[in-house]
Amino acid sequence: MDASTHFRLYAERRARLASQLGPGGIAIVPTALERPRNRDTDFIYRHDSYFYYLSGFAEPQAWLLITAEGRTTLFCQPKDLEREIWDGIRLGPEAAPAALGVDEAFSVAELDQRLPKLLENRSVVWYPFATHAGLEGRIDGWLQKVRARVRYGALCPESQRDLCTLLDEMRLVKDAHELDIMRRASRISARAHIRAMQRSAAMLRAGQDVREYHLDAELLHEFRQGGSQYPAYGSIVAAGANACILHYRADAAPIRDGELVLIDAGCELDGYASDITRTFPANGRFTGPQRAVYDLVLASQDAAVAATKAGARFVGPHEATVKVLAQGLLDLGLLDKNKAGTVDDVIANRSYFAFYMHRTGHWLGMDVHDCGSYVEPSEVGQVSERLDPLSGETIKDRPSRILRPGMVLTIEPGLYIRPAEGVPERFWNIGIRIEDDAVVTDTGCELITRDVPVAPDAIEALMRG
Repeated sequence: MDASTHFRLYAERRARLASQLGPGGIAIVPTALERPRNRDTDFIYRHDSYFYYLSGFAEPQAWLLITAEGRTTLFCQPKDLEREIWDGIRLGPEAAPAALGVDEAFSVAELDQRLPKLLENRSVVWYPFATHAGLEGRIDGWLQKVRARVRYGALCPESQRDLCTLLDEMRLVKDAHELDIMRRASRISARAHIRAMQRSAAMLRAGQDVREYHLDAELLHEFRQGGSQYPAYGSIVAAGANACILHYRADAAPIRDGELVLIDAGCELDGYASDITRTFPANGRFTGPQRAVYDLVLASQDAAVAATKAGARFVGPHEATVKVLAQGLLDLGLLDKNKAGTVDDVIANRSYFAFYMHRTGHWLGMDVHDCGSYVEPSEVGQVSERLDPLSGETIKDRPSRILRPGMVLTIEPGLYIRPAEGVPERFWNIGIRIEDDAVVTDTGCELITRDVPVAPDAIEALMRG
């Protein structure tokens, strides 16, 4: 992104936020803290998403203040030639206004000194609730100093409000710049999945010992080779029965001829996540039972994709998935028709839950489980209650979010078949998930992760190469 585009993009976001703060409003947005990994080293630093969304600034120890009048103040690390030798070049407050388009910038060492004055005579303080440990207490400390000046005519803000409610709505619909990054991230991630698939089959053909970490290494190589900064989340590389563990992490388990491998992995590029899951035969050839379950999961994803379009509800893809899976579980004999009843009974009683226990998707963006309400804001007051047939709990339902062009969500149905009484043994330990990232459009959705195939014949052809 060139400097002028950078200026305009983040300035427009700050202006949009400022217009929603109300008369006398001020927003306080800190970035993420550095986190120690062990005695003398930190984890690789990753900025706070809200902060970066408004600034494009990736350094730690930074704060952003935005007033309702549209004035932006940045607090950041001062220039320090000695520390820069060790930790890298800092922008510094002197260069920040010209580089980032903020109105003024100060050293973060001056934060506690300057904040009470900046909060004085403001009516409402906005900040992200429950996202930064200790932030509420620090703001209380600044406000106490404002109250100490009331005898001199200072006014203290009368209310505090959650900035997430505003920023979540802004971030939920992606602009052209964001979608461009997410498409590029998806292409990198797709290449990584292809590389892992082909490595698995090639190593088995050569008679080599294959482990989950071998395929994880292929993912990491392609992520960095493609220019991404790091994985968007801990990669799942699950061989055989491990695929039935939803949040399994790549480890040292062997990848065996005749078993399936489930990989759920995506890179982060310039602050935006991708999220892809593919399940494939380790040797490149599905067995009959594997293919039967795979075809069912793929059919359920096709139904979910068809249900993903502007004007539809967020819950629509999940409902479409469940309907297909429920019928398929009966057809394959994974559920006994004599006990489970009809497909409507399976759905009503949630009998499918033993094999499919998660939702079909989530928002995607700067965070892999991105922010944004799943309830339609204009209908939040409409509440109905139902009794969950499995837990017995009373569930409060509110109208699901109406999809709009530019929203991005994952579509990720799956089936996880553990050994159990009444479950045909030929299906035991088969875990399959298929996940793609979808951009909502006026007429449907754009799947931006299909550079890696999902059709079983195409997977087998790819792995023969």
